[in-house]
Amino acid sequence: MNEKLLRLWDTKTKDDEWWSSFVTAPLAIAINYAVVDIKWFTPNRITLISFVTAIISALFIVAGGTVNFVIAAILIHASHVFDCMDGQMARYRQTTSSSGSYYDRVTDQIQVTIWFGAIAYAAHVQSHDPLPIFLAFIGVTFYALRGYAKYVAIHVEISRDRDYLQKMAQIDLRDQKAVSAGPQFGFRSNLRWFLGEHLKIFQFDEGVFIFMLSLALLLNQLTPMLWVFAASQLFYGLYRSWQNGHQIDLNQQRTINK
Repeated sequence: MNEKLLRLWDTKTKDDEWWSSFVTAPLAIAINYAVVDIKWFTPNRITLISFVTAIISALFIVAGGTVNFVIAAILIHASHVFDCMDGQMARYRQTTSSSGSYYDRVTDQIQVTIWFGAIAYAAHVQSHDPLPIFLAFIGVTFYALRGYAKYVAIHVEISRDRDYLQKMAQIDLRDQKAVSAGPQFGFRSNLRWFLGEHLKIFQFDEGVFIFMLSLALLLNQLTPMLWVFAASQLFYGLYRSWQNGHQIDLNQQRTINK
């Protein structure tokens, strides 16, 4: 088996999101195979390319029309492939950095906002109905709440226990999934992994958004997709907020009972 390919596969996020796991991340590995040794291509530059591609795709959405929607769907996928590439390249070269991870996450959040904002505008232009804008606003707001609640919970836990992050890192290391698929595994192992990955579609995270956005553009079904987006993020935003708060309460009770 090609050693370079195996090394690149090892850089793939082990618990990747749904569409990323078996579409955009493998495509990123294939492209990285050709460019990862070219010094000019750096993870930060690829992050920038991903972000610029996302903005261009949003402009095509706003422009409207069948051809522009198809181009936008392709560009959305290209942006996400680049988004997978930067982390893979950094891990392959062993040049991961905190700042690189930070900018990658920030641009991801901005991209989601831009994409759904553009979709809402295009749907509004088509229907002359303000509903798509309202749905996009609900979806983006509660998607942001999912991440905000998590980091507020971390801040609260750190203020109570300075060793909290170290304890969580140990738990994450203990619970880390073993690699069960890839070019070094057989057909059955990869098939089991592939089928199991489809359960992640119900998480409605960024990996699912890439598929949802592209399919809605190709079928020109923008408002129905926004309904799914708004409903899923409303549910997960409220659920994650309650879940984090409940966990803080449990941790506090354990400390008191000691």
